[in-house]
Amino acid sequence: MAGASSSDYIRHHLTNLTLGKIDGEWTIAHSAAEAAEMGFWRFHIDTLGWSIGLGMIFCLMFWAAARKAKVAGASRFQLAIEIVIDFIHNEVKQIFHKKNALIAPLCLTIFVWVFLMNLMDLIPVDWFPHLFYLAGVPYMKIVPSTDPNITLGLGFSVFLLIIGFSIKEKGVGGFMGELTMMPFSAKSPIGKLCLLPVNFLLEVVGLITKPISLGFRLFGNMYAGEMIFILIALLPMWAQWTLSVPWAIFHILVILLQAYIFMVLSLVYLSMAAEDH
Repeated sequence: MAGASSSDYIRHHLTNLTLGKIDGEWTIAHSAAEAAEMGFWRFHIDTLGWSIGLGMIFCLMFWAAARKAKVAGASRFQLAIEIVIDFIHNEVKQIFHKKNALIAPLCLTIFVWVFLMNLMDLIPVDWFPHLFYLAGVPYMKIVPSTDPNITLGLGFSVFLLIIGFSIKEKGVGGFMGELTMMPFSAKSPIGKLCLLPVNFLLEVVGLITKPISLGFRLFGNMYAGEMIFILIALLPMWAQWTLSVPWAIFHILVILLQAYIFMVLSLVYLSMAAEDH
């Protein structure tokens, strides 16, 4: 990366480590052209590795806190974990009005996992890419939430849960009725039949935009934050310290807020799906 132009530097830091097939053989792409040649079935192994690793850290943290939990004389670590759990529990009670053993753990997982992925954005942008570059790895992006594959994957996972909750609470007929009998209604069978395609189109569009908006909102905010850090890194050293510290402090709020928004919207969508009209 030494001697690279500003555009090459930015392009390098925004490129994922990609695994795919070229001429029938699995290989790692060393350029954007090679990554494009791999087609649809290619894998961002840096995104997958960091997201799975952070998920394991999340599980180990909460397992360690539960394993050593004490009623009296609790450690600061246990108290911090309990604060997070109580916070999620209160949010679920306020928004989701039916009893379901899955919702609270799901929201806790979404919030903490997304927060940990976002938190990687506070690591200086050159550390890991440069370290892996010296080891012969051409690219390394360490912020999974700046990859739309991860954010949209999370969004469509929530989408599948929305459909599952809707069918469980209302049945297939009730779910299809919501898609075809709302928002416009008619009393006569002919009127209902005429309005059916319009209602279906509007409801399906509204249903599909939920996971897409979830994914792109998280991706857009985190990608913009990463881009600002990269642009700051191109400035002289004195300017980097002047700008990076205030931006990092402000970005902490963005990181936390984006995790909260993703969790709350997922909870709201699931609550709407569980309501029986």
